[in-house]
Order: sequence, then structure tokens, then C-alpha cells
Amino acid sequence: MASCPIPSKEAESESTAMPNWVELPRDITANILQRLCTIEIVTSVRYVCPIWWHMFKDPLMWRNIRMTNLSNFPYYFSEQMEICYYAIKQSCGHLECISIDYFATDDLLKFISDNASNLRGLRLVNCHGISNEGFCEAVKKLPVLETVNISLCNFSKDSLEVVGQYCPLLTGIALVRSWLVYMVYDIHDDEAFVIAKTMVGLRYLNIQGNKMSNAGLLAILAGCPHLEFLDIRRCYNLRLDESLKKKCIDQIRNLLLPEQTVHTFEDYCDDDRVTYSDSIIDDDCFDPYD
Repeated sequence: MASCPIPSKEAESESTAMPNWVELPRDITANILQRLCTIEIVTSVRYVCPIWWHMFKDPLMWRNIRMTNLSNFPYYFSEQMEICYYAIKQSCGHLECISIDYFATDDLLKFISDNASNLRGLRLVNCHGISNEGFCEAVKKLPVLETVNISLCNFSKDSLEVVGQYCPLLTGIALVRSWLVYMVYDIHDDEAFVIAKTMVGLRYLNIQGNKMSNAGLLAILAGCPHLEFLDIRRCYNLRLDESLKKKCIDQIRNLLLPEQTVHTFEDYCDDDRVTYSDSIIDDDCFDPYD
């Protein structure tokens, strides 16, 4: 009877060895690295090895800037701001999508609009340092925007109107309101009417916590015939009878109704932060691999 071969120590070692990430094809490595938070990239990832260092000298590696879940990183807002400015400069005009939680200001938004004319995705969540005026001036310089998320900000309907007027390629917008909003039951349909009037090409709309009434919802359904996704959770001024609910279900492929469960994403930054070295993001910082 043939004996079962016993694997050698060498073969066993090979089967349990960790993959050599440095030897991955460049396009796969780039795809993986671009999914990381920008803070990780700027402060640590690009220093891992010469290959990664030189990869991040390519402006195309900075097409997507993601500065979210910042409570996981021990940096002050001013330090996060410097990292963001640095990343935008590295993109050399190739920036396509940017996501920021909390720390964005009018000045930063102006810098983005002046240096990212090809921006397609803009996400500003809980950014109370941006004024309506600053937001409107920036958006006017970003005509190819396709998706906008301005949730938990204090923008008025005028800002929404500018987005609708100056971004003809817009297909998605998120305008989630704070949980405190639905505790006041006054009705406001202004935002719904602006969306219906200026955003005819919308396919995705997240308007959780809005104070619109049935009139506002009907306006959106009529003015945005291409909608495929609509989130109206916590829109407690809506009174959906069977007829209106059926109209929504028939028109919208993915529909989230007011009474459905909400998992809030209103996470707050941790105040316990440590100082971050400015030299890391200095344009003239030393090049360890050159």
C-alpha cells in the first residue's frame, strides 16, 4: 500500500508564509492603497518601502482623498487640515472625489474648488465651519460634480439651488438632518421644491430627517423621474396613505420609508488628541528613498 507522503518543513513553511505585498502587480497595489484613509497614507503608509514611496509621487494616486472616521486618529483639526491641503497639492489637479468629516472650512473648500476642476464627488459631513456663501462660491467652480453629500451641515435651500443650477451632471445627493430636527414638527417644503425644480437627473436621494410634507414628496416624485433610490426615514411630517405609498413603491426601486429603522452615523470626534509633527506634511520634507 502506497504511503502518504509527509510534507517537508520547507513545503509547510511555504504554505503558511505571508504574501509578499511588495511583489504584487502595481495596479493591484495601487487599488488597495487608494482605499486607505488619507491620514494613514500621508503619515505612515507611503514610508513603508521605496516602491510605495514612489507610487505616491504619482498625482493619480491622490484622485480620491478620504478623511473620515477621524476619531480613530489622534490629530487636531488644524493638523487634519494641513494633511488635506498637502494631499490636494499632491493630486496636481487630478482630484476626483473628496470626503471630509467635521473640519472643512470656507478657505479649504475654496482651495479644493481652485485646484480640482475635475471633481466628481464631494462629501462634507458635519462641517459647520463652511458658510452658505463659501459653499455656493465653491460649487460654482465645480461643474462636473455628480454626487454631493452635505449631511449634518447648516446649509440653506439657497445652497441646494446652486448645486442644482451649476452641476448639470448631478445624479446623487445626500442631505441628512440631525436627529434633533424631527423633534420639531413644523413643515418646510422649500428644500424638496428646490430638488424637484433643479435636479431632474437625480437617481439617488437621501433626505433623512427632512421636514417636508406630502406636497414636497409629490414634487420630488414628479420633478425627478429617474430616481432609483429614495431614503425618507425620519421624515415624520409625511402622511403616506396607501395611494401615495403605492406611488412611491411603483416609481422608486429602492425605497426607505419614514417608519423604517435608522442606524445613525452621527459620530463625534474624540477630544483626546496628541500633537502631530508638521514636518511630515511639509512640502520640503526629506525624501528617505531618493
